Amino acid sequence: MKFIFLAGGFAGFFLTMLTGYIAGRAPDLVLRDAAYGSLAGALLFRWFWSVFVKALTEAVAIKRAAAAAAAAAAEAAPAPGKAK
Repeated sequence: MKFIFLAGGFAGFFLTMLTGYIAGRAPDLVLRDAAYGSLAGALLFRWFWSVFVKALTEAVAIKRAAAAAAAAAAEAAPAPGKAK
């Protein structure tokens, strides 16, 4: 989680700074906006990461439930060579 927060902060800072520099803004305004962009990027990456983790855990739970249902169905079904 810490890595995602730091990566988001760096990405937000870099993109905002690059955009401000390309737009020709004053350096003090570029750095101020980049600081805001760093905070916004970090918070957005943290939110995206939590959404990703929730989706991943849900997918694993669904896969495990499907495997358990298939195993239960295989146990309940009679063996192919045996007659009742």
